[in-house]
This record gives sequence, structure tokens and C-alpha cells, in this order.
Amino acid sequence: MKSLAALLRQSGAPLPYAVTRPLEIVEIDLSAPGHGEVLVKIESAGICHSDLSVVNGSRQRPLPLVAGHESAGVVVELGAGVKSLKVGDHVTSVFLPSCGSCSECTSGTPAFCSVGAASNGRGEMIGGGSRISFDGALAYHYNGVSCYSQYAVLDERSLIKLPEDIPFDIAALFGCALLTGIGAVRNSAHAKPGHSVGVWGLGGVGLSALMGAIISKASPIFAVDPVASKRKLALELGADFALDPNENLRDYLPAGVLVAIECAGRADTLKAAYEATSRGGTTVTVGLPPASEMLSISALSLVSDVKTIRGSYLGSANPRVDIPEFVDFWRAGKLPVEKLLTSVSPMSQVNEAMDALHGAQVVRQVIHPN
Repeated sequence: MKSLAALLRQSGAPLPYAVTRPLEIVEIDLSAPGHGEVLVKIESAGICHSDLSVVNGSRQRPLPLVAGHESAGVVVELGAGVKSLKVGDHVTSVFLPSCGSCSECTSGTPAFCSVGAASNGRGEMIGGGSRISFDGALAYHYNGVSCYSQYAVLDERSLIKLPEDIPFDIAALFGCALLTGIGAVRNSAHAKPGHSVGVWGLGGVGLSALMGAIISKASPIFAVDPVASKRKLALELGADFALDPNENLRDYLPAGVLVAIECAGRADTLKAAYEATSRGGTTVTVGLPPASEMLSISALSLVSDVKTIRGSYLGSANPRVDIPEFVDFWRAGKLPVEKLLTSVSPMSQVNEAMDALHGAQVVRQVIHPN
């Protein structure tokens, strides 16, 4: 079938993207969903820094590709063998499909699925190959989702069914921003009531991490970002302190925070978060800095201060367990996802949205492909 989509043919275009327009709105061809796959009508798609990283070239992926990995939509067609979904179901996408049979999946850590990670790296579906073509030539998937499109073919293992009363613009954020941020606090850092927590970088993932700290009853909670409006929002959401990066967190909490969450995707920010982590504390990083950036810390401090540094991908989550719990939090008013939405715009403005994200003044933007 035909679908309008945002296609990236070449990364590294100069800014502003509103002028150079690296994401082209073109008509693509979608193959019918294969075994275990479904066709989804995309209603809302989030603009995430991971997408920007591919557009600007700091994260390499096979090209050309249809961008986007954070979405919500409606199932409109089933391939053979689909068991968990039916036509009409509302779904959110997860950017790492889990195969269910590798050692990571069978050990209870589907966020580390090596099969799904490998297929993502190749720009393929987890079932193999691509379902996208443009002008008769193959195009690649992005993280098994490619949701900057009116329609997308996804493996059912990349989708989580959601209740129909959740607005699509909110539902889109459950599978990436919320899963990554809240998961970093709860699953990776194992924050407990009374633990001090700091969050560096207050985009969609960072503010989700902040809400995860609040849900975990952490105290005190620090939010660190250079943008004043983001610090203001962090305080409204429940942070105890909102600091500019030039401020010293230890002036407020001399021992440092027991849990530090780095969400900016910068090596210098990770270093600052690590240095603000208390003795015996844990620094968790979820940001995606350019591969060329190196982290320089005191090697001795890892031993003498008994510190831990952890990476967190997909919030170290089990999406089929965690996302339904997030829905319960949202219903109870503990997860005000709507406060993360900076703007909603048509897919035709996807390049302008990337410019806004690069400018770091927005939290989470959503586009409507249809």
C-alpha cells in the first residue's frame, strides 16, 4: 500500500533543517504485514533525540530510512500468526523488539534482547528484511518502527496494547520517553523511598526520570538543566531543587546524590553527574552522546568512593509489565504526561520540529502523520 512518510536519504545536513529539509515527505510503498506482523495507522509520533542523532549523523544507521520510533496508533490489518492483537486495538510502539528466546529475554531482561538490537542495527524488522520501498528500491526501518509515516508495518513484539481512552498524543510517549526515563530510575538505579536523586537534562526522557523519582518517593530530588523554562517545569512536577549546570549541587547536598540520572547525551554532563554522586552511589546514563566522545573520570574514585556507573537502554524495562503500570499511574494522576507535550504539529513540519529539538528549548513534540 501507499503511505506518505518522512524519508532520510542522507544524514549530516547543515542546520537549519527547515531550510535544508533532510527529512523529505515522500510516498513510500509498504508490503503487506508478514507472519507475526501488523499494519498500524499512525496517529501520533514523538520527536526524540535518538531521531535527531540519526538526522545529524552522530548515530549511524543504514540509509535511506523512514524515521521515527515513538508512536501510537490503531491496528488496521493483521498478518498470519498474530496472537496478541486484533484489528481496532490501540497500541504504542517499543523501539527494541524482544525475540522472547535469546538468553537476555529468557533471563527476564527483554530490554537487552541481542536479536532485536541486531535487527535494529541492520535497519530490518526483527523477522528479517524490510517492508518499505521507495521508487522501487529498498528503504530501511528505524528501530523496527519507522513511525514518521501515515502507516507502518510493525512486528507485534514491537507493540503494546493500550486502553482506548488514552489520547494518542499521550499514548505515544509511553513506549520511549516514559519507559526510558522512569525505567532508569526504578529498574536501573533501583531508587527507593528516601533516596536522594539528581536528573541531568530535562527533555522528555529527563522529566520522565524526574516523575519516576517522584513515584519512587525519592527525596530530595534535584533537576539540572541550562534552560530556565525546563527548570520551572521540573519544580511544578515536584522537584525539590532545580539548578543551572553552573551551580554546584553539593552546595545544597554536601554528600551528593545517591542516584544520578544523566539524560542529556553528553560526556561532560555524565562526568558532572558522576562527580555529584555520593559515596556508594550509582550514576545511570541513558543519553546517546556521539561515539567519538570519551568520558574522563578518576579511576581511583570508583574504588575509594565505591561508586557504580550503569548504562540503561529502554529503561532496563520489561515493556509488557512496566507500561500497564504506567497507565495505572496516569489514571491515578501520578504521571502527568500531558505536561511534557510542548507542541503538536503536522508531519510536514518534522524538520522544523528537529530544529526546535536541536535548540533544546522544547520538552516533547508530537507530529501527526495523518
